[in-house]
Amino acid sequence: MEFTLKLLNGGAGSLAAYLAAHVLLCLLPAFFIAGAMAALIPKASITRWLGRNTPAYVSYPAAAAAGSLIAVCSCTIVPLFAGIYRKGAGIGPATTFLFFAPAGNIMALAYTGSILGPEFAIARLLLCLLFGVGIGMLLALIFWRDDASHDAATDTLFAAQASVAPAALGLLLSLVALLIAGTLKLWPLTATVFSLDLPLPWAQAWQSTLFSWVPFDAAKGEEGVSFQGSVLIGLLLLIAATAWQGLENIVEGANRWTWVALGLAATTLAVAAMRLTPGPGTLQVAFTGRVFGVALALWAVWHFAHRLDADDWRAWLWEAWRFVKQIFVLLVVGVFIVGMVRQVIRPEWVESLAGRNTVPANAVAVGFGVFMYFPTLVEVPVARMFLDLGMHPGPLLAYLMADPELSLQSMLMVAAVIAWTKTLAYVGLVAVFSVCAGLLYGAWVDGLGWLPSLMGLGGFVTVLAGTMCWLGRRQTTQVPV
Repeated sequence: MEFTLKLLNGGAGSLAAYLAAHVLLCLLPAFFIAGAMAALIPKASITRWLGRNTPAYVSYPAAAAAGSLIAVCSCTIVPLFAGIYRKGAGIGPATTFLFFAPAGNIMALAYTGSILGPEFAIARLLLCLLFGVGIGMLLALIFWRDDASHDAATDTLFAAQASVAPAALGLLLSLVALLIAGTLKLWPLTATVFSLDLPLPWAQAWQSTLFSWVPFDAAKGEEGVSFQGSVLIGLLLLIAATAWQGLENIVEGANRWTWVALGLAATTLAVAAMRLTPGPGTLQVAFTGRVFGVALALWAVWHFAHRLDADDWRAWLWEAWRFVKQIFVLLVVGVFIVGMVRQVIRPEWVESLAGRNTVPANAVAVGFGVFMYFPTLVEVPVARMFLDLGMHPGPLLAYLMADPELSLQSMLMVAAVIAWTKTLAYVGLVAVFSVCAGLLYGAWVDGLGWLPSLMGLGGFVTVLAGTMCWLGRRQTTQVPV
């Protein structure tokens, strides 16, 4: 019984910490962006760059380039992946975007270089890029018939739209700006503009209570629930309750619950951008540059949404709500299960098993990434800890490639978008390619030398280029069945 309670407390604590720290400024804008792409962006705008019939030398670099600019968690990438896939992106470019965005984005690479060294960052960039394209191409080859059927079935609801309306484009860009303003960890967004001290003597006691309810070890990359996090969780629950009343039948028209839900969402994003710090007898509310960036982006979203036709903004909200219902519950379940499993797995086991650059060691590191998921950027200092404790750099790179892709909650969400057959194929390819990446980098660290390493990468690039050419020829000759 004690062990069961420990597992349940671990799952609940993991879920509470995750919701408090990561959902709001990342996932809320991501769901609205995915809804806007599905409802307002014509299929041709997506398939021009990422469609199954677009030349591979265009679609796959475009997918990787798009992913390199988005510095968010893998859980936030999945709604964006769902949005472009629903609008007609091929399974290959879409999964390249899904793979590369959380592991190879600019912020992740810069942070990797600063913590683990520039050589590690360069290896992560090259291998994520090459292997991400390779994974996408293999999935396109394996599921080409399903891809053709998907291509024919997409965009049926909004097929009449032929171009992006200025208001729709402005809305989408405003939502992207909102996502960037809420997640980018750079000055002046992180700078405190001014602060207020509110006389709330109970705030510090509540913070101590939260830490006792959800204990955590910061050295392992774990996160507790802060006072601000508890406020955000409460607001998130209110959003869920009101959104169900206000968005479930939005295609028939808005009601008062619609505006309450949207107002709560905007308020929540603003509160999440602040810093609430309990102190002796007070609660310090710091207004950072992020608050003003988020506020400006929210104003832009309202400005352009107000100029959409009634049918368009209803379709946008309905698609966003549909993605929430499809994905969010699986995210919650996955995070809870991961929290329970983390109570059983000990990092020392992985350190002892991954001290050498062997196939089993790299496989253990990949498996570790499934159940010990850390948000983007947080996995880098955790990797530094494992490196200092004796993990070999090869398995460490395999972990860093697999962790953003193969977390349990991400797999559950991806399966909701492309079904389990494609998801299992994707998971298997990511695992195999991550192990290969770890073995290659580990061999170079162990003294393999530049020439054999470059020859190995050159051989892979040659195979990749040949696959691109063959895939391009087949796309021009095959007729979808």
